[in-house]
Formats: sequence, structure tokens, C-alpha cells
Amino acid sequence: MEVHLIDGTYELFRHFYALPSAKDSEGREVAAVRGVLGSLLGMMQVGKTYIGVATDHVIESFRNRMWPGYKTGQGVDPELLAQFPLLEETLRALGVVVWAMEEYEADDALASAAFLAREDTRIERVVISTPDKDLAQCVQGTRVVQLDRRRRLERDEQGVIQKFGVRPGSIPDYLALVGDAADGYPGLPGWGAKSASAVLSHFGRLEAIPPNAQDWHVSISNLKSLSEVFNSKRDLAFLFRDLATLRTDLPLFATVDALLWTGPTPAFPPLAHRLDNAKFSVKRAPRSHGDGKS
Repeated sequence: MEVHLIDGTYELFRHFYALPSAKDSEGREVAAVRGVLGSLLGMMQVGKTYIGVATDHVIESFRNRMWPGYKTGQGVDPELLAQFPLLEETLRALGVVVWAMEEYEADDALASAAFLAREDTRIERVVISTPDKDLAQCVQGTRVVQLDRRRRLERDEQGVIQKFGVRPGSIPDYLALVGDAADGYPGLPGWGAKSASAVLSHFGRLEAIPPNAQDWHVSISNLKSLSEVFNSKRDLAFLFRDLATLRTDLPLFATVDALLWTGPTPAFPPLAHRLDNAKFSVKRAPRSHGDGKS
């Protein structure tokens, strides 16, 4: 039995920029919701029925109080933001479990759901569908994996190590050093992917990094300057790690049985009709933009 955890925020961004505009009878943009819905129905048709979807109902979270530069909804296309409530309503009508996050982020919901699901011995695999590097910290062996559905790329624990040079448990420490532009924190000056992976593959966590560069025993060219930066900005590094650490204690469900899709509710047909009858734009050209998440 497999559990599939879907990053609804990423999926909505992805389909918004990949699909041409489509308006419903009231002139509201619905193309992205149509795209996500079609994608999930495709999963169900091939027997993937233990599903949970997490969304950022509100883009801001508790992390914005921790770091003033953390990501906000500023600059997000209003036609994209307006589709979040419709997506949540449509998926619930379909009978899918939706976690619409406000104080926490969708990534925290995915992390918590993965933690809860992997505790169930009946579950053979937990598949976290998102390309966000934050979620790499949740990967465990070959049982909890990360899937980029757009690129059809799956990563287990060895895949995470190959990609980042560190084990999943060190991903928050790695992001603390290199930063995460998508989430709005810069990391430490001078630190990059190679230096962070070299140091953390040896020490694992920030607190294990010795203050003296000669004790690092790693081969990187600017060792002394990196050590000086780390020592002078340790508090900042620990703050960034806290930002990057996903919360795994949200009480989303009691058992994975709650995630079993058993069919649509009576509210689904009118919503499906509304989406099916949306009118595409004349050009039918997708928007020229990225997918919104890293």
C-alpha cells in the first residue's frame, strides 16, 4: 500500500503557468484548478487512492515572524491566488483530503503527513510529490521518497545524497548555509553547495562544526574565510536552519485510513460542470513564467 502526498501549491503554480487561460461562466480564471484536478483523477484511475493534498491557503506563515525577508504572496498573480479556495473546494468535493494551511505551510503538512504515514507498518511507500528541496529532509531509505511529477524524477535517500552531497537529516543545515532564494533567506556569505556539502557530509549538523578551520579536515580552497564567516554568523545559521526545518508534529489524521479516496461527494458534479464548461482564451497560449517553486 502506498500513500501519495501532493504539494497542491506547487501543482497549482505549475498548471497556472503551463496551461492557457480558461474562464468559467462568471469570468473567473479556472485553468490551473482544471489542470490539478485532471492530474489527480489520472492518479486515481491507475489505483493511487491513498491521497492527501496540502495547500498554502495563506502564503504567509509563522516563519514570516521569524525572518522579515521570508516569502510572501507579494507579486503572485491575483488570478493564481484566487484559485486556491476553488482548488480546495473542488478537491474536497471530489472526496480528497485537503490540508489548507494558514499558520503553517503546505510543506509542514506534507512533512507531518509523511511522518504519520511511515509509522503505519501497513504502508510500503510514502511518496511526497513536490520538487521542493525542503522536503528532501523527509526522505527515508526507499520507503519515503520524493517525486517531481513534472520531470518524472524520483529520489530516495541515495538520490538525495547524490543530489545534495548530504543525508536527508542534514538538509536543513545545508539550506541554512547555502540559503533558499525561493523562501527568501540568503544563507551565509561565501558558502555554496560544494562547501556546504563537503563540511556537512563530514559533520552532519551545524553544532558539530568545530570553531577552528584546521579541525574541519575537508579540502576546500577558502577554508579559513568560510570558518570566519560561520563563527561570526552562527546565530544566523541556526535561525536559517529553524526556517528550513519542517514541522512534523501537526495532528493531520489519526490513521492513514483517513486518506483513502472512496469517491466524489454530491457537491462534485456541479463543480465539475463549471470547470468542464470553462472557455479557453483565443490564443490558448500558456503564460511565460516559471512554476513558482524550487
